[in-house]
Amino acid sequence: MKEFIEFIAKALVDHPESVSVTEIEGEKTTVYELRVGEGDLGKVIGRGGQTARSMRTLLTAVSAKHGKRAVLEIVEPEPSPPGGAEGLSSR
Repeated sequence: MKEFIEFIAKALVDHPESVSVTEIEGEKTTVYELRVGEGDLGKVIGRGGQTARSMRTLLTAVSAKHGKRAVLEIVEPEPSPPGGAEGLSSR
C-alpha cells in the first residue's frame, strides 16, 4: 500500500525525491501520512480536493480487497527556515 501511494504521488509532483509516506499501524486501521515538498501540496490535493479524494478512493478500494481499512492523510510540508542555506549565493 505504501508503495502504491508513493507511486501515485511521485507521478503527480514536480519533485518526486521529496515524496515520503509514513505508515502508522492501528488496531483496526492503518494511517498513511503523505508528505511532499514545498510547492507540490496543491498538485496532490488538486482543484477542490478532487485529486486527494480520488487517491483516497483508490486506497479504500485496494485496502478493502485485502480485508483492511486504510486512511490517507496529506501532511503540509514544513516551511524552510528563514535565512537558510537556500538564500545564500556563492560569490
